Amino acid sequence: MTLKRRTYILGAAAGSAGLLLGALGFQYLGDMPPCKLCYWQRYGHVAALVAAAVAMAVPHRLLIVIGGLGALSSSLIGIYHTGVERGWWEGPTTCTSQPIGGLSVDDLIAQIEAAPLVRCDEIPWEMFGLSMANYNVLVSAAFAALWLMAYKAR
Repeated sequence: MTLKRRTYILGAAAGSAGLLLGALGFQYLGDMPPCKLCYWQRYGHVAALVAAAVAMAVPHRLLIVIGGLGALSSSLIGIYHTGVERGWWEGPTTCTSQPIGGLSVDDLIAQIEAAPLVRCDEIPWEMFGLSMANYNVLVSAAFAALWLMAYKAR
C-alpha cells in the first residue's frame, strides 16, 4: 500500500473515530442521550473504522470501498435526520429498549419509566443554526471523500 493511500485511510479513520468519541462525549459527559437516528449515524463510522483497521493489515481496495460507503451512509442518514428535525418528513415511529429477558413486570415497568425519551424530531444542541445531524452530514461527506481519494491514490 502506498504512503499516500495509507495517509488518506488513516485520516478518514481518525475522523470517524473523532466523530464517535464526540458523540459519546455528548451522550455521557453532556448528558444528551442519542435518538434512534443518532445511533444509525454511528454505525457507518464503526464500519469505516473496522475497514481501515483491516485494510492496514490486508490491503485490498474492497476495504476502501467499504470504508467509504460507511462514511457516506452516515452522511445520508444525517440528511434523513435533518429532514426529520426540520419537519420536512416524518421519522421512524419505532423505538428501542434494553433487553427484557428475565425481568419481572414491575422491573420492566420501572425500566420503561426510567428510560429517557429521545425524539428524533427535536434538536437538543445546535451551533450557528446547525444541529449535530447537520454537522454530521458535512463532516461524514468529507470523510467519504477521503476514502474516495484513498481509492484513487496510486
